[in-house]
Amino acid sequence: MNNNSINNNKLSDWLPTTKKELDLRGWDELDVIFFSGDAYVDHPSFASAVICRSLEAMGLKVGIVAQPNWRDDLRDFKKLGKPRLFFCVSAGAMDSMVNKYTANKRLRSEDAYTPDARPDMRPEYPSIVYSKIIKELFPDTPLLIGGIEASLRRLAHYDYWQDKLLPSILHESKADFLIYGMGELPIKEIVKRLQEGKSLNELKDIPQLAYVSKEVENSKPHDIELHSFEACLKDKKKHAGNFKAIEEESNKMRASRMFQAYQDSFVIVNPPFPPMTTQEIDASFDLPYTRLPHPKYKDKRIPAYDMIRHSVNIHRGCFGGCSFCTISAHQGKFIASRSKASILKEVKKISLMPDFKGYLSDLGGPSANMYGMQGKDLKICEKCKKPSCISPKICANLNADHTALLEIYKAVDKVPGIKKSFVGSGVRYDLLLYPYENGNYSRAARDYTRELISKHVSGRLKVAPEHTSNQVLEIIRKPSFDYFLQFKKVFDKINKEEGLNQQLIPYFMSSLPACTETDMAELAVIAKDMNFQLEQVQDFTPTPMTLSTEIYYTGFHPYTLKPIFTAHSKEDKLKQKQYFFWYNKEYKDQISKSLVRLNRKDILNKLYTYKKEKK
Repeated sequence: MNNNSINNNKLSDWLPTTKKELDLRGWDELDVIFFSGDAYVDHPSFASAVICRSLEAMGLKVGIVAQPNWRDDLRDFKKLGKPRLFFCVSAGAMDSMVNKYTANKRLRSEDAYTPDARPDMRPEYPSIVYSKIIKELFPDTPLLIGGIEASLRRLAHYDYWQDKLLPSILHESKADFLIYGMGELPIKEIVKRLQEGKSLNELKDIPQLAYVSKEVENSKPHDIELHSFEACLKDKKKHAGNFKAIEEESNKMRASRMFQAYQDSFVIVNPPFPPMTTQEIDASFDLPYTRLPHPKYKDKRIPAYDMIRHSVNIHRGCFGGCSFCTISAHQGKFIASRSKASILKEVKKISLMPDFKGYLSDLGGPSANMYGMQGKDLKICEKCKKPSCISPKICANLNADHTALLEIYKAVDKVPGIKKSFVGSGVRYDLLLYPYENGNYSRAARDYTRELISKHVSGRLKVAPEHTSNQVLEIIRKPSFDYFLQFKKVFDKINKEEGLNQQLIPYFMSSLPACTETDMAELAVIAKDMNFQLEQVQDFTPTPMTLSTEIYYTGFHPYTLKPIFTAHSKEDKLKQKQYFFWYNKEYKDQISKSLVRLNRKDILNKLYTYKKEKK
């Protein structure tokens, strides 16, 4: 979509991005300057807008430099001057390397967070590149880094693109502090203390911060000392052991401080803030976003904005704990849900947008149907360190009631101007099918399932079984494929009863930990028998701070230290991925040769010569 929706907004409705825009506001100095690897879209789905609007609400003068040119005379880094308080740097809403490269390390042709999808508007590792430039130009001004890229690299981590273990991103970026996770609470606390005249050293106890120090100050008995970076370089099992501690602390209500030694310093990671309250998350979403790209992008398409411009995020956090996913490591497993009033306020705002035709593209979150869910007895949650509340089975202490979410859907659909509200986020069907002891949970899950399928699917419902092998599913913390088969029956039944002709689109991954080529061949047979020609597929890409990545790098499961096979070479990864496309003629010969090599002519016959008997 071209950005022609600016309509009655004034240039000063956006945060300033140039000296000219500072002059429009009559400002000669900014308090904070934010450098972002993404285009500036003033929308609550874009972190730069969220953080900057949060600071603006504190009375600060804030500017944004989006996608600065790092290859010229660096004028973009100088144009807004030197801030009174500090610089902020974020690589963007996605990890920059995932954004730039495929799983086979090929350059992507498009960048969804850039005007007209240009792929050359951000460097590799912008958190490091931007930070080094800022520190060179303004060595005495404090610098904070954050966002998904920095957050997942706060400690020693395996980098798939360089194929080696790297130190904390703090070392190369030279940033003063790293804010991990969702940043509103820590950055506001930093501002509060700086406004009180506190020094940088007096900020080191703020939750959710990581920093480099020559010593571990004020050590406490429950602090966790991780294996040093040098020890991890020599012994992969020690790095695997570190990950177990890091993941467990990331999923605690009351976590401990962690530190990791390097040659001449320590990286110290403070425990996170408690989960945001409804009041706190409402305050973030209720800020005065224009919900539009900056006017300088007029007539340019920003694909990521097109996807979310008419969507509403109703909660943060995910307690699924999927081993390949970074959401729980970044947002946490505890759900922070918005109030119905805040959600409806945003829906009404969307309904008045000039380009809105009455269809909300998504009413969801990291997982669409976790809204309002938490532990029934929070004292039990306070003692829990499990990364998932629903794997290997749903926790008996989880309040998995879908009633509040149903009420949200029905209230949204009553808003004038709303013709349909769709759910585009992923749905956890195991939450819908689980045999709860509480009959009310089961009843609400059935009601929700019918409501979802009959009223909130835009022709195709995407779900993510990820694989068919129980061995793989157990390691990646996903439910048995039997749950998908059950859900498909329910989906087909409701479609028939409602007179609908909708599709269920499953999402699968290849090269996951423990997945063999034979597992992929068996997946292909199951897909064929179910009449699926798979299209939503992906080859596993190792990203920092996930269980699957640690298994890929170390070869061991961090929780058991047992060896786990994972496909590594480009050739092996392509061999696995080809089975998704068994129906494509260009893959038939290669797949046939592979199955003969594997001595699995039984699978070969099922894929290409097997015919079902007529009943």
